[in-house]
Amino acid sequence: QVQLVESGQGLVQPGGSLKRSCKASGFIMAYYAVGWFRQAPGKEREGVSCSDGGTYYGDSVKGRFTISRDNAKSTVYLQMNNLKPEDTAVYYCAIRRGPCPIIRGIITSSDFGAWGQGTQVTVSS
Repeated sequence: QVQLVESGQGLVQPGGSLKRSCKASGFIMAYYAVGWFRQAPGKEREGVSCSDGGTYYGDSVKGRFTISRDNAKSTVYLQMNNLKPEDTAVYYCAIRRGPCPIIRGIITSSDFGAWGQGTQVTVSS
């Protein structure tokens, strides 16, 4: 059974850092692209980052967020630095066969077949 389990909720002040993790089970993660997405209230889901051997980032997080993966541990991480209130959202990890779907520089959610449960990240003073 394919399962993705994300680390717990996070609350941090502006300028602070958080590291999210996404633990996979039921499949060999090394064969998949892994993406991080987020959705804030009233907004569309946004592609944050994706890893398929290369790494890709949404414009709003470039230079602040870093995606990494440990295939031996079946875990993907998202290091988030210099957090801003606009980073507040529910964050999801997801997997996809094939490369990261990048269209005109935007990470899309096309064909991501399995998703984590989502965890809240709140950036507030």
